Amino acid sequence: MLRGWRGEAKRYGAPAAFLAAVTIAVLLVRSGLQTKASPGTTSVATTQSTPTTTGTTAAKQKQFYRLRSGETLSDVAIRFSTTVEDLLALNPGIEPTNLNVGQRIRVK
Repeated sequence: MLRGWRGEAKRYGAPAAFLAAVTIAVLLVRSGLQTKASPGTTSVATTQSTPTTTGTTAAKQKQFYRLRSGETLSDVAIRFSTTVEDLLALNPGIEPTNLNVGQRIRVK
């Protein structure tokens, strides 16, 4: 049996030190994960077309979006306040049942 203050320090100090070390390790790992971008995240890319006519009509701005994991055309339609039919018209040849993560589709 441990006696005295040294025994008490060993009895309670070791588990406390272990918990402190694990807490620090978890915080370091979390901060490292938060600063790196995960491979599934993408951003909306916008491109502008140059006007080819000299009339009063403004050039249409084309906008593209890269699909994320689990997204469907209806999710994208809701996000950009449009319809699935409009997305299909903007993207001829796209197969709604065969979408891929990272696939670029036109939304405007």
